Amino acid sequence: MSRVRTFIAVDPGGPIRDHLLNVQRKLAREVPDVKWVEENNFHLTLLFLGEVRDRDLPNVCRAVSKAVDGLPSFAIEVKGIGCFPNPRRPRVVWAGVSQGAEEIVALHDALEDPLFQLGCYRREERQFTPHVTLGRSKSDEPSEQLARVLPLYQDWHGGDGLIREVLVMSSELTSQGPEYTVLARSKLDR
Repeated sequence: MSRVRTFIAVDPGGPIRDHLLNVQRKLAREVPDVKWVEENNFHLTLLFLGEVRDRDLPNVCRAVSKAVDGLPSFAIEVKGIGCFPNPRRPRVVWAGVSQGAEEIVALHDALEDPLFQLGCYRREERQFTPHVTLGRSKSDEPSEQLARVLPLYQDWHGGDGLIREVLVMSSELTSQGPEYTVLARSKLDR
């Protein structure tokens, strides 16, 4: 039986994507030991489902559509660059969400129970934090250079956008990096 690496996400949109790419290029010149995310892979993950059986994908898509039915579109603002797990040991570099963060958390919360009940999602221990991943450290060692540079981008402004849909995505890992494919789109109300 075939399985598909699956996640649920929202697309920040073209104008925000352009800002993300510009700041990523600046950071790449200052911090060489980071594997940067490809521009066409910028997204805000709501839930990572992992390996889902082919036969369960239609149920996942229906559950997502039903969970977001009636929820309104909303504005977002991407602002600030940070890292996980903490500035002393930066492993993942991300762009944060200021306006729209509550709505993104509400989407996450609306999706969590139905997908958990389907058996396609395992709840995470850590609190959900809306963000767009920009890159991941190539080393297991703390990057002093990255830790030194990140505070300079704390107030960076990444643009505004409108979230109009929730995406069910597949992720195929290749030697060039992950390739994402949209499996289903669930529109939010206008």
